[in-house]
Amino acid sequence: MQFERKNLELLKWLELICAERFGNLWNLEFSDQGMVLSLDGEKGCIVFDSLVLGFSENRSDSPCTLWDAKAEGWVPILGSPLPSPGVNSLELPLIEKRNNEHVIHYDILGLTYWMFARIEEIERTDLDRHGRFAANLSNAYLHNYLERPVVDEWLDILRQVILQQWPEIKIKNHRFEIELSHDVDRPFRYLYVSRANIVRQVFGDFVKRRNISVGFKRYITWNAVRSGELRLDPFNTFDWIMDQLERFSISSTFNFICGRTENVLDADYDLENLEIRKLLKNIHSRGHKIGLHPSYNAYQKQDTVNQEFKLLKRICMSEEIEQEEWGGRMHYLRWKQPLTMCILNDAGLNYDASLGYADHAGFRCGTCHEYTMFDAVNGEIMSLKQRPLVVMDSSIFDHNYMNLELGQEAVEYCRQLALNCRKVGGKFTLLWHNSSLETCIQRNIFEAMLN
Repeated sequence: MQFERKNLELLKWLELICAERFGNLWNLEFSDQGMVLSLDGEKGCIVFDSLVLGFSENRSDSPCTLWDAKAEGWVPILGSPLPSPGVNSLELPLIEKRNNEHVIHYDILGLTYWMFARIEEIERTDLDRHGRFAANLSNAYLHNYLERPVVDEWLDILRQVILQQWPEIKIKNHRFEIELSHDVDRPFRYLYVSRANIVRQVFGDFVKRRNISVGFKRYITWNAVRSGELRLDPFNTFDWIMDQLERFSISSTFNFICGRTENVLDADYDLENLEIRKLLKNIHSRGHKIGLHPSYNAYQKQDTVNQEFKLLKRICMSEEIEQEEWGGRMHYLRWKQPLTMCILNDAGLNYDASLGYADHAGFRCGTCHEYTMFDAVNGEIMSLKQRPLVVMDSSIFDHNYMNLELGQEAVEYCRQLALNCRKVGGKFTLLWHNSSLETCIQRNIFEAMLN
């Protein structure tokens, strides 16, 4: 009975995903043929007759082949050949018209489930030092489709089949958007640094790095910032960020840490600080949003996320900050599937934006569209939405990760990812930390991302 209930919820969730993507009311059921998709009030159906067992398994070593959609008269939105995870080969022609139905010999909705519900990551133990599933272990990386929104590509093929099957219906349109967010790990470099710590840093400049001028500049800036000249703090780039965003009529989200569960890796500020309260109010007054950035160890702790989210809303309410929706992103992109998702859902957040890889940019969930999340372990549809992260600044620049050249190489790489998002009508989601805009070249790259 439990298996049947989970299957029923899975079908309901897939119907919801189809409605989110295409509009209309869809019906899905299993039959002797496979999985059957039908539409309320319309004749005929679409049959997926080649269901892939591997889409229910947490494997990364499953096969992947390619399909030449153009050769069969279909339009591959990002070009052929189209990656086809889960199978070694495909029955061709892949899509056939039979009487009053279309038959697709590839498990498009199974792929959607596998990628969206992150089946690949459930109960994995081969994690990095921060407890994260790394990009270079994923099937998408191993088969070279991480930089393509492969689920969006296949759902566009399904859209074309739907319009062949039911040419009179209207399909939902999606518009490309740039979605910016900023995780406020350190709002100020110097404001919350003690005299003892700054002396140690200056000593390191003098003795270890043998750069006396840098040491003197560090101390002078620290002293000025601590005396109230916050505009001199190199991490205090918030007004500059908002100036750039407003030139392009972009509203961004600033995610704040509201607790401390790890002394070194969590924030050095307190949400109650007067300077942080002023910052929150300034962001809100300029038309931008506030989000939650749960502390380092919160990703496995329901009570911790509840407390931190409650604190954020209390402080915002006291500053007369009201929002229709609340979301956020996990600190260090720490994520345990499906536990973290359930914690955020039960805490009452409307959306999460954590699901991008730390070590590589791209499409962790195979999509750049927001979608309703699903707990594949317990067979439950979440109220929580996922807004997958495509690019994080440190992913592309950090020497431990992609280590791209700080200049045109990075700009062109990100523009290609943005173009892929544009072609599928999705959102190019970009995370850029306020502390990564100290230099002119960093700022120039950030501005180039908005063009």
